[in-house]
Amino acid sequence: MRVLIAGGGTGGHVFPGIAIAEELLQQGIADEVVFAGTEHGLEAKILPQEGFQLHFLKAEGFVGKSPLKKIRALALFAVSLMQARSLLQRLRPQLVIGVGGYASVSMVLAAHFRGIPTLIHEQNAVPGLANRTLGRFADAIAVTYQESLDHFPKEKTWLTGNPVRREMLRCDEMTARAAFPLDPERFTFFVFGGSSGAHRINRAVVEALPLLTDVRDSLQFIHQTGEKDHQYVSEAYATAGFAGIVVPFVYRMAEAYALADVVLCRAGATTLAEITAIGKPAVLVPYPFAASNHQELNAKKLEDMGAARVIFDRDLSGERVAEIFRTLYLDERLRAGIKRSAAAFGRVDAADRIVQVAQSLMRKG
Repeated sequence: MRVLIAGGGTGGHVFPGIAIAEELLQQGIADEVVFAGTEHGLEAKILPQEGFQLHFLKAEGFVGKSPLKKIRALALFAVSLMQARSLLQRLRPQLVIGVGGYASVSMVLAAHFRGIPTLIHEQNAVPGLANRTLGRFADAIAVTYQESLDHFPKEKTWLTGNPVRREMLRCDEMTARAAFPLDPERFTFFVFGGSSGAHRINRAVVEALPLLTDVRDSLQFIHQTGEKDHQYVSEAYATAGFAGIVVPFVYRMAEAYALADVVLCRAGATTLAEITAIGKPAVLVPYPFAASNHQELNAKKLEDMGAARVIFDRDLSGERVAEIFRTLYLDERLRAGIKRSAAAFGRVDAADRIVQVAQSLMRKG
């Protein structure tokens, strides 16, 4: 049996799709899982490396665009709908799963009108336009947060959590140290700002380094900068004399998490699912322009439970980062408390829950 997973654009859509695909194959629910996405999304880089077949659709975003770009997006949507119909005719999947992003809309709609069972997954507390629209047509909806239930028909909506890739849950220290040859005696911060990096986070950490020189010999970093800031951040670490690994993109996220004592990152839904599933203390800097302000809502929910610390983007500075880094490095009891609360919030069985819903749809189909 074949399942098609549609969506992408960012890691927040791609990685849950991979987690679902792994679980479908592991449980033997599907013999093959293929993906549909766009050439310019992160899926084009990640999925081939993960061994999945990826088919391209022409699709672009609509929300927040200029009138001219909205017209272009609508024209491309018509094209992608025809491409989706053709792909479904050729592949004949038994189920289509939408994980968000531009490409999910046309594929889920095309599958619905062909009578193919459909399932969508919503990662955030407040659904975006795409999933709010698809919720009327999909046969089932899986959501991450209790708050999302009010946005979809209750009779076909399931609270599952956000799926996390298996590798995140079972990475051992030996494998991690082979991927990142760091000093096992030093305290490790893992800094990243999403799949493309985040200039605001990069700058704040660079400004924090000179304020941490008194503990420099006890600290080290893994820092994902994005392509644009890589040289600038690398030179700043060298100038300040801090040890660490500075790269444009971290492909071995499980290993980086495994070595990290504390994570500094944005508050995307997939990132939060990962750090809570593995119980990792984190400092969250919500992206201020996320749709429906969902990152700030997601982050505050964790902070209110004692499962993370939050710095709003408007308050981000070298001084603030240095202060919270120093506090978390020195206060082991505080780190342990955050770790316990994060692990209590995390859902390691989210992928299994989604696959149970998928299997039910496939039987009916």
